Amino acid sequence: MSKHNPLSELLSAWEETYKKGQLTLWIFLSLKDGKKYVDEIKTFVEEQSNQTMSCESQSLYRNLRKYQHVGVVNFETGEGNKGPERKYYFLTELGLELLNSFIERNINLFFNNRIKNLINREEKQ
Repeated sequence: MSKHNPLSELLSAWEETYKKGQLTLWIFLSLKDGKKYVDEIKTFVEEQSNQTMSCESQSLYRNLRKYQHVGVVNFETGEGNKGPERKYYFLTELGLELLNSFIERNINLFFNNRIKNLINREEKQ
């Protein structure tokens, strides 16, 4: 029988929710790094997140179609290794503006000295 560990369960639930919300950021960061096809996006996300993020190819395709529909991602076709042409995805100008605005409003605040101090502060007893 496994032991009931509320901390582990709470942390797992929080991380699962957190990761779902992070996927868009990781996809956009991968495309800011340059044009990529789906397997390259997947590899980028996994490697750059130190394997804390993973995503299925189908999930990536679904998200990329959604982003393309709203005009923040587009693609061009290029040669594949041995098969049909590949879709190489990239951020549109609007997509790059969206990413930069998101980073400014939501990520840069973690570089604020007060917030850094809160994160790095040891627990008070």
